[in-house]
Amino acid sequence: MRRAHPIALAGATAVLISTLTACGDDAAKGTGGASTIAVTATDSSCAIAKKSVAAGAATFKVTNNGSRPTELEILKADGKVVSERENIGPGTAAELTVQLAAGTYKVLCSPGMTGKGPSQVIVVSGSSGGGRADLSLEQAVAGYRGYVKDQVDDTLAKTRTFAAAVKAGDVARAKKLYAPSRVGWERIEPVAESFGDIDPKVDLREADLEQGQTWTGWHRLEKALWKAGSVKGQQQYAGRLVADLEALQQRVGGAEITPTSMSNGAKELLDEVATGKITGEEEAYSHTDLVDFAANVDGAEKVYRLLEPVVRQRDAALAGTIDDEFAKVKRLLATYKDGAGDGGYVSYDTVGEAKRKELSDAVNALGEPLSRLAGVVAR
Repeated sequence: MRRAHPIALAGATAVLISTLTACGDDAAKGTGGASTIAVTATDSSCAIAKKSVAAGAATFKVTNNGSRPTELEILKADGKVVSERENIGPGTAAELTVQLAAGTYKVLCSPGMTGKGPSQVIVVSGSSGGGRADLSLEQAVAGYRGYVKDQVDDTLAKTRTFAAAVKAGDVARAKKLYAPSRVGWERIEPVAESFGDIDPKVDLREADLEQGQTWTGWHRLEKALWKAGSVKGQQQYAGRLVADLEALQQRVGGAEITPTSMSNGAKELLDEVATGKITGEEEAYSHTDLVDFAANVDGAEKVYRLLEPVVRQRDAALAGTIDDEFAKVKRLLATYKDGAGDGGYVSYDTVGEAKRKELSDAVNALGEPLSRLAGVVAR
């Protein structure tokens, strides 16, 4: 979860308004015929129009009447994130379509994008077995599970090598290994974040530390490497990072993955770029932000390619638009390639404000059609 940032809020707001306008009358019926739950968020409340719904696809239509950007999270009883929609600006609205099995869920509105805030409980009952089975969707979920596992395995392997360099005090080598160690994580970040206790241990930025919280993870080591130029005293944190990723590797097989969670996760990956990382705050010391950007886009595209056969069958025009926008973003990212730089991209501190806005606009242009993916696969 990331805090909202002014540089991209205007673009994000435009995307949200465009999304709702495109839905037209169909929005009142719920995306793809899903149950519709209206959510009204303020700075101190989170009101939901229904406290119980039938199992199956559900579309949460959230309106932010507060003074700060908010995010909507749907959580299971054990606190695991089912899905979320970030950066809902003041005075705007957004939709989040999810597949819900029978059980009790928490609907959380988080003003200020803190991951905390007022919430309501919603009860889901019955069975969603009445919907049509789609072998292509089942194959997509299976394919994504395999992809997630591969990315976690790759992240762990590369982080072990990175951590070894830190423990050896080899600053130059650790710097070269830092960005590549994060690529797999960035590709599947929404799944990794669904285990809420792991993300703050491995990926927390210094600016988001709460009072009394111990700072661990990649970004602590990043600061030591690039600002201090020394990893003296950081060896324990290198070991802790590996241990936390080993915990993720053990647990990720139990992640709840559905076609709608995949779709929403792809949109979240683009939001990570367009409304957070675009400012350069993610890699504040290493300036390897473009490596993260490319990994987020890669992860979003993997989801789309797995779901593409269904999307192309149900909404060929949408599939064509998404194809075009992915191509534009990838062409733009390619202009920043630098084979001599860590991870293959130029240092982000050399990218001016105008170019950063160009990147943000391109990602937002892709995010708008991609935000409709969940509704299509939920039909």
